[in-house]
Amino acid sequence: MKQDGSIALFQYWNDLRGKRPAPKRTEVEPAHIKTLLSDTFILERDMSGKAIFRLAGTRVCANFGRELKSHSFASLWRDSDQRLVGRLVQGVFDADNVVEVTFEGLSRNGRTNPFEMIVLPLDGGVDNPRCLGAVSAVEKPFWLGADPIVASAIASFRVIDPDNEPDLARPRAAIEVPALSPSDLSADVDGGAAAGPRRIRHLLVLDGGRD
Repeated sequence: MKQDGSIALFQYWNDLRGKRPAPKRTEVEPAHIKTLLSDTFILERDMSGKAIFRLAGTRVCANFGRELKSHSFASLWRDSDQRLVGRLVQGVFDADNVVEVTFEGLSRNGRTNPFEMIVLPLDGGVDNPRCLGAVSAVEKPFWLGADPIVASAIASFRVIDPDNEPDLARPRAAIEVPALSPSDLSADVDGGAAAGPRRIRHLLVLDGGRD
């Protein structure tokens, strides 16, 4: 983890759980993480077994341009990443995994920005598992919060063993996700329209008006 928000939430969660796999959801005290609340979220599992937002902080909702409560967690991601994201979150629900994800968000107007996310298990009982998470923007451009993120593409992820890595001194190597083709992410947003933005390495290319 590199972002202060991810590290602070992990440390709070780790102290709260003690020697248990996860703390009880009732033990999380918002006042103790008040500086992190705008970037945090809680997930629960719906009747179909999919992760949905139970709560989401104001900055998380602003970054994605909508109120996320009761919305599908997978809906934040491009189609080709939704299955992987679903499996990662199910591992948090079912196996008390701790997951860190770095991803690139594409805005409605074709801008991109990197993010880091951490997802932590909460003990809500067998029938009511929960996850506590945080999303941190790696960079904070002027447009973030005004030009909403409409698709997210995983750059890398890793599963952390909190019992062996409580201080993150020996992190597991991140698993890199294959790079996007130049138009891959924009195609998920606008259906592959020819006029959409194209990604070439770190650059975002917009078609001009010349023939």
